[in-house]
Amino acid sequence: MSEHAWQVFRLEELAQKVAGDEPRFFEFLRVPSLSGAIYRLPAGARDMQAPHLEDEIYVVVEGRARLRVGEQEHAVAPGTILFVRATEKHSFFDVEEDLTLLAFFGSARPLWEQ
Repeated sequence: MSEHAWQVFRLEELAQKVAGDEPRFFEFLRVPSLSGAIYRLPAGARDMQAPHLEDEIYVVVEGRARLRVGEQEHAVAPGTILFVRATEKHSFFDVEEDLTLLAFFGSARPLWEQ
């Protein structure tokens, strides 16, 4: 990763990192307070992730599926933005179309600690 003040990522290039017929995850950014990744689940795949220690935001780039968080479910499609609180059990299921997501993990600290 770069130490520059800013970075530029192209979605098309990131998508190539996770292309294929198996679930794939590629972290493209890691700084002290934030990480970013692209995650792909092919149609019919199972999401095997475990709860995280960080809050998370998903942006659905393409595909259709459902997200279960605890006992609640929500349909997801391109343009859907989802927030999942740290340590919440969650997973994507019923992946109808190849699902590509941007995932951002925060380790937010109070401003006075930064």
